[in-house]
Amino acid sequence: MAPAPERETIGQRLRRLRLDRGLSQRELSSPGVSYAYISRIEAGTRQPSVKALRKLAPKLGVSVDYLETGSEIGYDERFELRLSDAELALRLDDGGENAEAALRAIVDEALAAGETSAAARARLALGLAAASQGRHEQAVKLLEEAVAAELVDPVTRPDVYTTLGRVYSAQGRLERAVELFEECLETVSEDTPDDVAARVRYATYLSYALADMGELGRAEEIVTETVELGAALGDVYTQIRLYWSLARLLLLQGREGEALRYARRAVALLEASEDTVQLARAHLLCGGIMNLQGRAAEAQEQLGRAEQLLGRGSDRDDLVTLRTEQAKAAAALGNADRAVEAAREALAHEEIESSDRGGALAALGHGLALQGDLAAAKEAFRDGVDLLSGSGKWRDAEQACRFWATALSDAGREEEAADLIKRADGFAARARTAKPTAAR
Repeated sequence: MAPAPERETIGQRLRRLRLDRGLSQRELSSPGVSYAYISRIEAGTRQPSVKALRKLAPKLGVSVDYLETGSEIGYDERFELRLSDAELALRLDDGGENAEAALRAIVDEALAAGETSAAARARLALGLAAASQGRHEQAVKLLEEAVAAELVDPVTRPDVYTTLGRVYSAQGRLERAVELFEECLETVSEDTPDDVAARVRYATYLSYALADMGELGRAEEIVTETVELGAALGDVYTQIRLYWSLARLLLLQGREGEALRYARRAVALLEASEDTVQLARAHLLCGGIMNLQGRAAEAQEQLGRAEQLLGRGSDRDDLVTLRTEQAKAAAALGNADRAVEAAREALAHEEIESSDRGGALAALGHGLALQGDLAAAKEAFRDGVDLLSGSGKWRDAEQACRFWATALSDAGREEEAADLIKRADGFAARARTAKPTAAR
């Protein structure tokens, strides 16, 4: 098919296609669509009826949509193509603000056109975007709306459920997060038992929520099983970006049908790539739990695996967690310089969660104490413990106080160290009295 000229009319398109195929107006005609009628359409003095378009399009070897609009895809698919492009832009961190604006425009246009499903999908994507930007209330509203309306399910859209659960956790609604992930894990285990990727994702997030509630034994059990379950998953970010780039290029060339096919491939592969990230997060959580248990050498091994899996696909929160846990492990093993370096890398990121900042500050304090800078260590420890305890991270706050107490004791400041031990014991008691969740 020859490329269509800019702003081609239906008449011009009809004439071009007819001549390309070597047909006369009489040869193209049929009962109800005379050659004179075709002549008037080509001259621009008559608009073809739907019936005429349906008779002419098959003879010309094109779709009715293409003959009428010049587009290879229909109205619904054009919405889908725009949605896919905006969703990929959001999820691959390429022009998030522009993508959100595009999604809001799609919502307005779709509602005006009566395309409620397209509007709902765009609102769902806006919910995911709000979550990624830390706009938790807006994210919960939009995502819960999609779940309640049964627009999605845990099998086909795991990203929606894991994001909603993560937002619950960020809001401190840990019981609700645990409940959601347990429901999702049960659903995929029953409906699609061979879908290892989905099981990895939900089990990992369930272990996060359990760990945040202080149920470390159960969290470690789940995450260990998850690491073994997902050991064969691989990273496909490069392939995703190639498909996406090709889709954008084809779209610019006016080849919408091919662009849509590649956009769909990119979306499908993105799910697989996120499974690798979940596997990395499983290693991260394992390392964090091992750090809390004083198993720093084993933690380092888990964190090294996480760093390899994350690669260029890591986001800010993952990197902050990785560097913080690496700093903790390094300090516990006596590597002061590495502990300080890793902790400062974590703290270099702006607008991180208070609990994440608290963990990084406590690790920095431990490293500075090992370097002999007790004044700077005291400031870092103090701020870190305040943030951790204020976020309900009782076990982390307890551990930070004990490391701080050890540093003071080594410096001969026994009275201050004793006060910190009492404070650590208080945090330990708070961790033990944290409300447990019901067993599955």
